[in-house]
Amino acid sequence: MYTIYYISICIIVCMIIIARIYFVMFPTYKTSGRKSIRNKPIKTMIVLGSGGHTAEMIRILNYLSFRNYSPRIYVYADTDSMSIEKVKYLEKNNVDYKIIKIRRSREIHQSYYTSIYSTIYATLESIPYLWRECPELLLCNGPGTCVPLCIVAFLFKVFCIAQTTIIFVESFCRVKTLSLTGKILYYIADYQIVQWPYLQEPDDKSSKIFYF
Repeated sequence: MYTIYYISICIIVCMIIIARIYFVMFPTYKTSGRKSIRNKPIKTMIVLGSGGHTAEMIRILNYLSFRNYSPRIYVYADTDSMSIEKVKYLEKNNVDYKIIKIRRSREIHQSYYTSIYSTIYATLESIPYLWRECPELLLCNGPGTCVPLCIVAFLFKVFCIAQTTIIFVESFCRVKTLSLTGKILYYIADYQIVQWPYLQEPDDKSSKIFYF
């Protein structure tokens, strides 16, 4: 008797979680076209992907008004030292930012099999950072460094812990197909920005991919 009761409860809970995941992945309110007006800056977490990805992110940040995106939390991989210097040069004398170091989810030339374990470790490591910082916006452009952070931010939204808007900017190098990170984050990110028209599907009903 009690076994059937507990099984029924588990099934109901699982159905609620699945429905919640689907709603977070494909919300219906995005297509309304309404613009919200903010009167305070947005706490923004920026993921640096190293190398060319960091260079692209710096170019994006040059167009942002830091007054509207403050404070800023920069996240970089533990094996990436060049990105920090670029951030310090960009910020100059600003004081409303901080830098966080996390484990890289996948090293260059690392096999996909072993990267599963490193990604899991990086995801677990990302939980306390997102819990403590609780950013309103998570801005990233790959490669795999941003995946653990996006996964945690997505799960926080599913369980109503935090409401972080995830924006993924696809690399300029991706002309006709999304990167592996882009394919993964298509279902997790709130918006994907692509830089080539071939990557924007005309029948994309989720309104997640935008071309500029």
